[in-house]
This record gives sequence, C-alpha cells and structure tokens, in this order.
Amino acid sequence: MKKIIAIMMALILCISMSACDINNEKETKNKIPETLGKDFKWDHSMKLDYATEFSVDYYKSDTTDGEYKLITVANETQYLLLPKDGTVPKGLSKDIVMLHSPHQIYLVASQVMDMMVSIDALDNLKFSALKAEDWYIDEAKAQMESGKLLYAGKYSAPDYELIIQKGCDLAIENTMIYHSPEVKEKLESFDIPVLVDRSSYESEPLGRTEWVKLYGVLTDHEEEAQVAFDDQIKKYKEIASNDSNSAPTVAFFYVSANGDVKVRKSGDYLPKMIAMAGGRYIFSDLGSEEDNASSTVNMQMEEFYKNVKNADYMIYNSTIEGELTGVDDLLKKSELLSNTKAVKEGHVYCTSKNLYQSTMELGTIISDIHKMLTNDEDMTYLYPLK
Repeated sequence: MKKIIAIMMALILCISMSACDINNEKETKNKIPETLGKDFKWDHSMKLDYATEFSVDYYKSDTTDGEYKLITVANETQYLLLPKDGTVPKGLSKDIVMLHSPHQIYLVASQVMDMMVSIDALDNLKFSALKAEDWYIDEAKAQMESGKLLYAGKYSAPDYELIIQKGCDLAIENTMIYHSPEVKEKLESFDIPVLVDRSSYESEPLGRTEWVKLYGVLTDHEEEAQVAFDDQIKKYKEIASNDSNSAPTVAFFYVSANGDVKVRKSGDYLPKMIAMAGGRYIFSDLGSEEDNASSTVNMQMEEFYKNVKNADYMIYNSTIEGELTGVDDLLKKSELLSNTKAVKEGHVYCTSKNLYQSTMELGTIISDIHKMLTNDEDMTYLYPLK
C-alpha cells in the first residue's frame, strides 16, 4: 500500500512539474514580440548592456529576403526599418512609422553627430541644425564647408522648403522638439518621419554611448557601431574605479553670466562618470527632491563655496560660458574660490569646449578624470588651470 501511495505521489509531482514547465514555456513565448503579425517570425533582440531607452527586435519573413527591424524608443514610439525591396506587413498598426534605410537625414540632435562619425555614416546625413562654425567635430565642419551637409535651420524653425526640395527622409531631433510640437507635426505632415533621441535620459553614462547601436541599425552600419561601442567599454574597463568614501572629492560646475553657479545634480551622468573614474562627487544628494528635467541646480556663490571649499579637485565646465586660460580667469568670477583647497593645491581643471558633442568619447572622458585624479596630464578633454 505504501508503495502504491509513493508511486501515486510521484506521478502527481511529475504532472505538476510538467504543467509548470508548460506554463513557463508559455510565459517565455508570450515575451516574444508579435507586433508584425503571423506572417513574420521574430528572430532575436539586440543585446544592450546599458541602454534602456530603446530596443531593436529583428524579424524575418518567408516571402522577403533580409531582416525587418522594429525599433522602439522610450517603450512607446515604434519604427519599422524595412529591408531592401521589403513590403509593408499587412494589418500593421498605423502607429508604427515605416522607414527605409535613410540617406537624407536632417540631424537636429547634435549629440548624435559624433556617433555618426564613429561609424563612418556621415554620408547618411544631408541637413544640419547647426552651422559650420558651431560644430567642434572636424568631420562635421568639413562636411558642411564642402556643401555635402546643408544648414537647414534650428529645431524650432527648420527650413521646410530646403528639406522638402532636397528630399529629407528622416529627422533626428533632441527632446527640445517637445517644446515645439507643431514643428514635429508639420514635418510628419510632409511624410518626414521624426525620431527623438533620448540618449540624455539614460541613467548610466555608457547607456548614452550605446545609442550608437541604434544609429548603426538606421544607417546599415551595425558592425561599425559595435566596434565603436566596444572601444569605449575597453577604455572604461582599463580604469581602476573606486567610489568609496575615501576617494578624492570632485566638484563640477560653471559660473553663469549673472554670477550664479550651475552645479550638476547628484544623480546626473557626470557625477556617475566621476565615480567610475575613481572619484567622489562633492554633492551627495543634490537635487534629489526635484522632479524637473533639468540636470543642474542653481546656487549662490557663497553657498557653493561652503560646500566645495574642501573639495580635492574642481572641474570647470567650459561648454556654456567658454574656456578658461588659467586660475586667474576663475578667480575673476569670484575671489572666494581662492580660499578653496583645490585652488591652493593646484587641482583645478577645465573641460574643452567640445566635451558635449563628443558623445562617443565617454570612455575617454572617464579616463581623463581618472588621469586627473592620478596626476597624469596626458588628457584629451580636460586641461589643468595654472
């Protein structure tokens, strides 16, 4: 009798485990995107290490060669990149934007230019929202001076006549376009798809850099994008990071024309880069109670001085108000700073003006901060103020 009961219990357990396996299998299958319908088979998703603001899913069709690539930005806006000679899937949601590999891009999001250069995709760009003199990236400046890249107006006032006449097939905007929704609507009314770059919303610094993979997909330079991203990962991994309480403290700031000090919030990507480089941002919880989209906090000079007077290092952000040539330029903004530890010990540095356009160099910038902390002056985007 005991043997029969044991056998029955084993059978029940086996059936239960099988049912569990079936449920797990169903759960796994349910996670496979089926947006394109029954005639298209999901193949795989792009592997992303840091980025969370976009995804790419790859599909195959029995009737068409090549891959269909479904791009999702911010878990809401979707774009379907069709393969060469690919047809639009039947019954597809009208909310999904159709794209062919774009070669006449209107680039408004300046942070994307460095990515395009790094994957050798400049020929996919036709229009720029910056003039030649506003680019710090040599390749972009040269492209405009040669006439291959045309100035087509800033984000809020594009030259519609030019981009329509010359044939624009995609506008890559930054999030400022949300302040001018009528521009986005008008571009779309001319059948010009609009993709909003949200790399600045990435919580991890290297998540911003990983957006190069998205632009590799759009321009058919996926292999080059992977190589460019891996290069930055390699540079980061070469750094012995240390974010402990014993790490040297660092202030990152600039002084506005009216004398206010603009300081990065503690949760911003730059303080995270300082930690990745082996330092510790001087403000541990600045701006945590604020929920606006700004990455900076305004401070009066006296308040700023009280917080940073004992900071081990200071980095002056030159990208807004211009580069400084020496410590004297900094002290002209406030004599109070002459009493700080960093000034007294000669640990004041300035960023180069092209810092924010160099989105494909975050690994290099982290390396520069690490070199600053270890007294190595062979840097690319930082230089000491003497």
